[in-house]
Amino acid sequence: MARNDWSKLDESDVRVRPGKGSRPRSKRRPEHADAVTAMVIGKDRGRWTCAIDADPARVVTAMRARELGRTPVVVGDRVGIVGDVSGKPDTLARIVRVDDRTSSLLRTADDTDPYERLVVANAERLLIVTALADPPPRTGFIDRCLVACYAGGVEPVLCLTKADLASPDELLAGYAGLDVPAIVTRFDEEPEGLAEMLKDRVTALVGHSGVGKSTLVNRLVPDAELAVGVVSAVGKGRHTSVAAVALPLPDGGWVIDTPGVRSFGLAHVTADDIVDAFEEFAEAAEECPSGCGHLGAPEDPDCALDDVVTEGRASPERLASLRRLLSSRGGHDMTRGTES
Repeated sequence: MARNDWSKLDESDVRVRPGKGSRPRSKRRPEHADAVTAMVIGKDRGRWTCAIDADPARVVTAMRARELGRTPVVVGDRVGIVGDVSGKPDTLARIVRVDDRTSSLLRTADDTDPYERLVVANAERLLIVTALADPPPRTGFIDRCLVACYAGGVEPVLCLTKADLASPDELLAGYAGLDVPAIVTRFDEEPEGLAEMLKDRVTALVGHSGVGKSTLVNRLVPDAELAVGVVSAVGKGRHTSVAAVALPLPDGGWVIDTPGVRSFGLAHVTADDIVDAFEEFAEAAEECPSGCGHLGAPEDPDCALDDVVTEGRASPERLASLRRLLSSRGGHDMTRGTES
């Protein structure tokens, strides 16, 4: 056929090369069956430090895979990793999966902020570190941490530091109705029983600046400064106290050191979230009127939780403690004499 004899062509002779943007997108995604499981132990500037199989001797640096989008990945998460997992310098793996969380410690900037911040994932316990003096204890902060624990499925533990400066009796008495485990420490003695309590568990620490949290971590993890340096190596010198970091305990388990916080917002927590954590009141709460805040009279005169105490199934102190937590969630002032 002559070069310009177009009259003899039909549609079967036409070959159209598709443009770059016309290729149909496939909804199929790789299954990553070869992904290895790891625990996230640090994060800085778009890079995550992960321990393969939660082994502190096998640490790698990873980035979040594109298919995860904006899926949050925080310290404590169990993730699937592919790519170079050798941990050698200048290698980078990819996080392709975030496993379901067994617990989530959430907070908001304040009680009006709708944005939830996931602080730590999969922690079994939260060690609420509070100084008995210098600075004085803030019961409102403790109450809010307890609320976050009950809502997120984390077991709370009170850790009262600086007992060499003040007695813990008054503060402990205020939380007797909640049956919260407590550890009392002092500067001139080793924290008795604390290492055994944390052994083989994942425990997060939270507290205001200056309460002795760093001192406590250094006692629990003798090589804490070295370990933090390794975990935050991708930060290129950034101060390590600005982000959460997981540190391995000598006898097994992890402690997750979180930065000192000024506020603990609870905008994401409902009254029912807290009541559900108290088995003796959870069933009765279902009989409450719609919208009941479970605070009792005068706010909620028809609250069914009072019947549980009247029938002898719970103590008045237990209900009073629960309602103090509910008031703390709502921002009401029900603090005691130890509040600064």
